[in-house]
Amino acid sequence: MLTALVVDADALARRRVIGLLRLGGWDAQEAPDVATARHLAAATPHDLVVTDVTVAGDDGLELLRRLRRDGSRARFLVVTAQPSPTTSAEAADAGAWACLPKPVDPDALLDFLRSRTTGPAAQGNRYEIHEVDDLHEVDLDDHLLDRLQEMYVNALPDRVSAIDIHTREGNSPAVASAAYTLAGTSGQLGHPEVASICQAIATDARRGVLAHSRVQHLHALAGV
Repeated sequence: MLTALVVDADALARRRVIGLLRLGGWDAQEAPDVATARHLAAATPHDLVVTDVTVAGDDGLELLRRLRRDGSRARFLVVTAQPSPTTSAEAADAGAWACLPKPVDPDALLDFLRSRTTGPAAQGNRYEIHEVDDLHEVDLDDHLLDRLQEMYVNALPDRVSAIDIHTREGNSPAVASAAYTLAGTSGQLGHPEVASICQAIATDARRGVLAHSRVQHLHALAGV
C-alpha cells in the first residue's frame, strides 16, 4: 500500500485529510509539528507528504526542502488557508506538485492522488497499524463515494495480493498492517464480509499466526 505523512498543527484539518487517505486505502501518519514530521519521515519512506505552509510556527516549505535533501522521493502537496500566486510559486520552488486551499476539498485531493501520486506498495514491516476512527470528518456525498468505490475496486487485487505475498513470506507485521488497513476501508465502503475476514487475518497476524486458509477465503470473497 502507499504511505502518506500529513503535517498540520490543526488537528481537525489533519483528520480530514487523513480520513480521506485511509478511506482510499492509504497508510497515513500524522504530525502536529515539524520535529515529529522529521522523526516519522526518518523512520518511514513515504510516498506522499502533505503539509501546511506554516506548522506550529515553523516553515512547512522548509520541511519539504529538508526532506528532499535527506533523500525523500515522496510527492509533496502543500495546503494553506491563505492561497495566493506567491504561495503557490513558493510551494512549487520547494518541490510541491500542487498547493490547495484549506479546508481541502475531497474532490481536489482525489484528483491529485489519481493524477500525480506514484510510489511503491508497502513491502515489509516498517508501517504502523492505524485504527480507522476518524472518517466521519470527511463529508462523503454520493459523487465522492462513487469515486472512492472506483478506487477501492481498482486497488483491491493489489491489496489482496500484498496480503497473500506477506503471508507466504511469513512477515506477520506486514500482513497485519495490510489486512487491518483493508479491513477499515472495506467496512467504511460497504464491504462487510471482506472487512470481517481482513480483521480476522490482522488479529491472527498480530499474534504471530499466519492463517493461509483465511487469505484464500479473502481471495474468494474479493474475486481476485
